[in-house]
Amino acid sequence: MMGFLISIFIMNAIINEIQVTYIPNQQMLGIQKITNSQGCFNVLWPLFSQDTIHLREEFIILYLNRSNRVLGYFKAFVGGNSSVICDVKIILAVALKGMASSIILSHNHPSGNLSPSEQDLRLTKRVKSACKEIDIELLDHLVIGSNGGYTSLADEGLL
Repeated sequence: MMGFLISIFIMNAIINEIQVTYIPNQQMLGIQKITNSQGCFNVLWPLFSQDTIHLREEFIILYLNRSNRVLGYFKAFVGGNSSVICDVKIILAVALKGMASSIILSHNHPSGNLSPSEQDLRLTKRVKSACKEIDIELLDHLVIGSNGGYTSLADEGLL
């Protein structure tokens, strides 16, 4: 008898609706085309919070169409002064919702050190592997220094 009551309760339970939206600005859609790491940096640099770039890490993803034109960006994660925790599922969920064909990862190092850490390399490998499974290309991962310099993992052969 108890099992019957539980079954009725579950069948009548209200569940949460999940809604995700992506509303492109038609005037801006695909204006900026990424052709190299310098162009990528030029798009990304103004997206970082200049007031806190020396204090904490931010992780920003660019989402691109098949022609490498920027669909948009997502300021996904904010961390402390020496690390930021990233969730691959969130990175790819936004890519899927935006129908992105490729992505570019970026994060800043408040110290100004432009060398990718072991954690940076591991995350890049995980994202690249996950992207491959859903036919999205990881084009690059930029480590941006608080002083305005950058290192491209693609340019360095680390992708």
